[in-house]
Amino acid sequence: MSKPFNPPLTQILPALPGAAPLPEPTAALHDVPPSAWLLALEVRAIWEFSALLPAWPLLNRAPRGDGHPVVVFPGLTAHDISTAPLRRYLQLLNHSACGWDQGFNFGPRRGVLDEARDQLVRTFESTGRKISLLGWSLGGIYARELAKELPHMVRGVITLGTPFAGSHKSTHAWRLYELASGRRIEQESQSYNLPKAPPVPTTSIYSRTDGVVAWQGSVQSPSTENPQTENIEVLASHVGLGFNPGAWWAIANRLAQPEGQWSPFMRETRGRIEGLIYPDPSRPA
Repeated sequence: MSKPFNPPLTQILPALPGAAPLPEPTAALHDVPPSAWLLALEVRAIWEFSALLPAWPLLNRAPRGDGHPVVVFPGLTAHDISTAPLRRYLQLLNHSACGWDQGFNFGPRRGVLDEARDQLVRTFESTGRKISLLGWSLGGIYARELAKELPHMVRGVITLGTPFAGSHKSTHAWRLYELASGRRIEQESQSYNLPKAPPVPTTSIYSRTDGVVAWQGSVQSPSTENPQTENIEVLASHVGLGFNPGAWWAIANRLAQPEGQWSPFMRETRGRIEGLIYPDPSRPA
């Protein structure tokens, strides 16, 4: 019988570029959510989705995959419908992409995360191949924690705007989380070390103009235990990350890497997708 799996939404640990990884929870250093102005600008998601059509000829030139399974987890209160366009794109690139098949994501209610684990085990046993886990926002928490629990079944993890490195106060979604899940974030936040990277190749895709999650909370600190971690900044809203052409190209690029041959994302690829810019990660906050 599988053991209970109840990851919290957030952990009180800093994860800023250049900071040393901390093994145990400490007081939060970043607990300020995005500004009201950025939150209002989340309506940009409409234009991000609209940008997929003109970007399609270039997106279609992304590297193809090897057919390995990819499980995509939706964000808080979202459904597999929200990830359908992204999954269809990945399928066209020869990835065996599927949803989490649990309807709306109302948080880790009883049985939800046990089923997520069982899905991973079933997929691994039926295909005989490691699975890539892709999670949007809260879905990225599931992906990261599953990879920590079952690393021998996971090929890599990619997250989109996932708040794993800040306190619950660094997002505008924590009250919605408590309402949807019926759980108290502050009580859950002591159970897991979310900022610690999974022991598999891990990519965090984030935006400094995210209006829901403070971008600092989506930045993976360097890890001596796992050097195969990276952060990729894109120009996106939080709601639009799953439809953003720049995010799609980065996801396709990461998933196409041969198993066991991970290398960091090369931002020179932006020249192959004209107009989709990956900001310089060395620029100041």
